Amino acid sequence: MTPLHNDTFLRALLREPVDYTPVWMMRQAGRYLPEYRATRARAGSFMTLCKTPELACEVTLQPLERYPLDAAILFSDILTVPDAMGLGLYFAEGEGPHFERPVRTAADIERLPVPDPEAELRYVLDAVSTIRQALNGRVPLIGFSGSPWTLATYMVEGGALKNFARIKAMLFDQPVLLHRLLAKVADAVTVYLNAQIARGAQAVMIFDTWGGALAPANYREFSLAYMQRVVEGLNRESEGRRVPVILFTKNGGQWLAEMAKTGCDALGVDWTTDLADARRLVEDQVALQGNLDPCVLYASPERIRAEVARVLSSYGPGSGHIFNLGHGITQDVDPEHPAVMVEAVHTLSRAYHP
Repeated sequence: MTPLHNDTFLRALLREPVDYTPVWMMRQAGRYLPEYRATRARAGSFMTLCKTPELACEVTLQPLERYPLDAAILFSDILTVPDAMGLGLYFAEGEGPHFERPVRTAADIERLPVPDPEAELRYVLDAVSTIRQALNGRVPLIGFSGSPWTLATYMVEGGALKNFARIKAMLFDQPVLLHRLLAKVADAVTVYLNAQIARGAQAVMIFDTWGGALAPANYREFSLAYMQRVVEGLNRESEGRRVPVILFTKNGGQWLAEMAKTGCDALGVDWTTDLADARRLVEDQVALQGNLDPCVLYASPERIRAEVARVLSSYGPGSGHIFNLGHGITQDVDPEHPAVMVEAVHTLSRAYHP
């Protein structure tokens, strides 16, 4: 593999000294970019875009052509795993994802396979290989998956979520059944992420989008425990260096101290938690990633710079911070505004890394 020309992101994840705070954006390859919309139109459908490695590579690289970001993230979707488990994923216009065969019974769970990524998810792995070759060492590539709890919510609800009625009914009335489902999904996620690492992902991130919808005791039992199971099953060395693991629970600020004990290397933090508080909670055991409110990018360039300065100040001096949005960039942001953010991070953060 080609040596990395910029490993600032990986070093920050491991809390090693860096010259500046690295930055990337969740959902950085997406609909706010006109070039992405053009490629999406050429693909004809979102799933065709995901399942064509050359197109997935193209859109992965698009934000790096615009902005001097410090990492690329694989273009894919978290629901590729349940799709590979035979649930029949499709996207209805204006309605989001749906599954033809949702998981509701013990028999449904028993039928679920743990997919072989090199077979059922080969298109994702081929995209990882293609992107690594195209990056040619420019920046590291992040692989990812949804968390077991988050994937299970879609699998049980059958698609886009409203009030978590079915999955929470299972949680309260049939917890043993839900644990069987989560264990199988956790095994599938572990195998999937290890396959991404084997193909060249240099860091991996687990997106727990819906963990924040749980009460604390339920979060620990049904979300956090299964993320820890995944973390413990990952291959953490590749190409002679450590492969860092990032956990992100949206609206999960109250659980950061517990999340830090899973064995992960970094935690994503959304904008509802102050980074100074987060850093105290985790006691510098792990790096922190975040946490600008994505809506700041609707503001003027002057205000964007001021908010970047505030986030950097909140984390304070020293390594272990990766600048990011507190969640994904929104589709109607002016593409010029992320450029202001990235430039401000790279310029203003140097004062925190003497």
